[in-house]
Amino acid sequence: MAFLAKPVVYLVNLSEKDYLRQKNKHLPKIAEWVKEHAAGDPILPLSVAFEERLTRFETEAEAAEECKKLGTKSALPKIITTMRQMLGLGSFFTTGTDEVRQWTIRKGTKAPQAAGVIHGDFEKTFIQCIVYNYEILKELGDEAEVKAKGKVMTKGKDYVVEDGDIILIKAGAAKS
Repeated sequence: MAFLAKPVVYLVNLSEKDYLRQKNKHLPKIAEWVKEHAAGDPILPLSVAFEERLTRFETEAEAAEECKKLGTKSALPKIITTMRQMLGLGSFFTTGTDEVRQWTIRKGTKAPQAAGVIHGDFEKTFIQCIVYNYEILKELGDEAEVKAKGKVMTKGKDYVVEDGDIILIKAGAAKS
């Protein structure tokens, strides 16, 4: 068995008909091959034709209604999630009065390096960060409740950013 240096996700393009009925005569053979040659690597069926058809709807709500009518869903969210997992990627968020931004990092990234994704000077002048996780925010409902429950943390340079963290970065002035 060959060793692959990079993670592999097997995307199997099916006809729209096969995708909708979740059946294809070739899938068992593909699964057997992957099990033999790349055990544990994910196999994700999709229909490019179906995904393309969903893009023709005017709104996401119309596309969702079409999926509901057909008893299926787009494969793209699962593909994206699986790819991010296989590549060891995570996200953190920054918020302001007028926007929320998502930033992609490798899992295991420490706070100063995560700050550097936003701007190199933030990594160099990192002091600390104020952190809470999106799951806690979702559970408690709003930022005021997160603070009231004592779920906001102040972390330093050794903090490993977790997927879904919402972070306020405190950095010093950049030296010219």
